[in-house]
Amino acid sequence: MKFPILLLLFCFISLKSLASDYKYIVVNDTTVTASDTTASDSMMIYWTEKNTFGVNLSEVAFVNWNSGGNNSVSALFYSSFERNFEKNLTMWRNSASLRYGLNAQEGREVRKTEDEIRLKSSFGFRTDSTSNWYYSGKFSFNTQFSNGYKYPDTEVPISQFMAPGYTFLGVGTEYSHPEEDLQVYLSPITFKSTFVLDQRLADEGMFGVEPAVTDELGNILKEGENLRTEFGFLVTSGFSKEVFDNINLDNQLSLYSDYLNNFGNVDVDWQLNVNMKVNDFVKANVGSHIRYDDDVKFKEDTNGDGKLETSGPRIQLKQMLGVGLVYEF
Repeated sequence: MKFPILLLLFCFISLKSLASDYKYIVVNDTTVTASDTTASDSMMIYWTEKNTFGVNLSEVAFVNWNSGGNNSVSALFYSSFERNFEKNLTMWRNSASLRYGLNAQEGREVRKTEDEIRLKSSFGFRTDSTSNWYYSGKFSFNTQFSNGYKYPDTEVPISQFMAPGYTFLGVGTEYSHPEEDLQVYLSPITFKSTFVLDQRLADEGMFGVEPAVTDELGNILKEGENLRTEFGFLVTSGFSKEVFDNINLDNQLSLYSDYLNNFGNVDVDWQLNVNMKVNDFVKANVGSHIRYDDDVKFKEDTNGDGKLETSGPRIQLKQMLGVGLVYEF
């Protein structure tokens, strides 16, 4: 657990040291503030930053309630950080998103409801100031903080930190609308890496890695691979708009297909969120998250023997509704 926290702290501090909330100008290797009007506007370098911390809470308690029910408390902690740079024909966008949710219900163990570490960085340049198209390179990474389980079984994890972990690295072209918050990225050259650093899961061939080679008695002759690399086509789209007063719609879509293995079989990652602002510190949100990855096999007990058998891929769906406190700066 210490490694991912230190890694994320290092990334945040590194970006923090680069960014500032004011304009600065470099003139003959001397840095002056934007209030110095002797410098040319064409030499301005812009950094923008945004930090968000929030928590959504829900609680249900019963005392002599004849309809029945269990006392429960749920909490979702989240934070996000953005560091964006733009100068003349060049842009560089960076973001980090952390989410972790827990649910405690009377009579059972505490269960995880949300777990995400996501980092993104994209760099682009355009040939002239009137074009909305950028030559762009993009990198992303995502994994989770802690073990995931097929509840109520909490003995054998079905996922862990970096099991899986995903990275995307590619180059392409990106359309960025100057007024609408819209970005569309097309990359015909994208490398996708899937990490499964837990050897037991790797031996089972989870998340698409090559499974272990065993003999007739089940003894492992060759351990499973911890890394799977793919080369394919990536399309991403991001759109954000205030549809009504204090109601913001955010849509994020990612489509990926591997050239070498079952080209045309598309991995989908689609998030749709509606954020409603009550005031500067209280917000509500409704959202959905849909995933489909042909390499992620579903586990279930199909014959009632208490053991999980691996079946085919399934559409993964998550729905969210929350009200909580948010602090942005």
